[in-house]
Amino acid sequence: MLEIITVEPATIAEELGIQPGDQLLAVNGEPVNDLLDYLLEEPAESLHLAIKRADGDLWELDIEHDSDEPLGLGLPHPEPKQCGNNCIFCFVHQLPRGMRRTLYVKDEDYRFSYLYGAYVTLTNLSAADLQRILRKQLSPLYVSVHAADPELRQKLLGKAVEDVMPLLQTLVDGGIAIHTQVVVCPEINDGAQLARTCYELAALAPGVKSLAIVPVGLTGHRQRLPALRTQTRQEAIELVEWVEARQAEFLPQLGTRFIFAADELYLKAGRPFPELSTYEALAQIENGIGLIPQFRVQAAEVIAAAMALTLPPVSLVTGVSAAAEIRAFASLLAAKSGLDLRVHVVENRFFGGFVTVAGLLTGQDLAEQLAAQPLGEILLVPDVMLREGEELFLDNFSLSELEDRLGVQVEVVAPDPWGVWDILDTLAMERG
Repeated sequence: MLEIITVEPATIAEELGIQPGDQLLAVNGEPVNDLLDYLLEEPAESLHLAIKRADGDLWELDIEHDSDEPLGLGLPHPEPKQCGNNCIFCFVHQLPRGMRRTLYVKDEDYRFSYLYGAYVTLTNLSAADLQRILRKQLSPLYVSVHAADPELRQKLLGKAVEDVMPLLQTLVDGGIAIHTQVVVCPEINDGAQLARTCYELAALAPGVKSLAIVPVGLTGHRQRLPALRTQTRQEAIELVEWVEARQAEFLPQLGTRFIFAADELYLKAGRPFPELSTYEALAQIENGIGLIPQFRVQAAEVIAAAMALTLPPVSLVTGVSAAAEIRAFASLLAAKSGLDLRVHVVENRFFGGFVTVAGLLTGQDLAEQLAAQPLGEILLVPDVMLREGEELFLDNFSLSELEDRLGVQVEVVAPDPWGVWDILDTLAMERG
């Protein structure tokens, strides 16, 4: 059972008299043990709710509603199961001190994989968990494989674990779609080992839908950790070429390119990006695969639709990896709209190492590096720099602190061309 935390006003739940403090026991005969159980049942157009009122009375309700109409119940979010792995490339182990406590939590929870696309290794999956996944068809799931060779995978994960391939076979046989990834560590799980992993996963298609090839990410805070390095430019070139050769091989065999290289590898290799269509359904875009090709397509759309706007000088802030794309877009947009649109690239000194993405920039780095820059009156900050639903950067630096330090109006913007155009258009209308 789950305690109902809130009831949204003007919803079905409020109309029926459900109140915070009531206990939700079951929906359509299915016990509600966590939020996932509820979310799986809520879209059904016919619902039978079993509720225990705060006074102890048992209450049963039959509800007819549209499948996209929420009932209005606020239920507690599950705490993630913790990761017991000790991966040699674990990003959490490379974090500096002094950040939010929640950033040091290593989660490994199949529920979050289903709900949010979080990658999991499945190393803490119990027999009951597996049966729940199969019975409730929790699909798709996102699985970090890293290596098909059991001994090598144990080395990468830093603990003794069971062979993942039979487990993937069981999931696929049970109708579960799976997206996979390999974090490639040079001279460890690349070369022949990567080829083995790729072909063993492809053998499970179409159940295994895709394989992402992601370069290892290293910060400047790797202390008393296994020696690792990033790909050289030549290694990135060879890896991209190898992936593209596998795509050409798989497309006629599987009806999909199946394997995709991270945008970061193309940038490091200095290779031109494929057309957006080659990324197919963009199933791995949250993994940094296809973001730049998608950005370019959207940028062209925005430039075509843009019109003249009247605003004081506006600055965009970004990280090193996206700088060239942002600058090219901003230049074209400024020419089309007549705006003074400036781009400021901030280095990640807080993390150090090879961290260049905008999403890991801190408020402290922004405040220090932008202090002497000609920002104009408005600074646009991508929302990926902030904790979801909050106005805090990774280092607990707040948006209001950044405004005070820089003396400009700070606006949060979606990190895509349409997001930038929408906020500029809105600001121009507000200023009349």
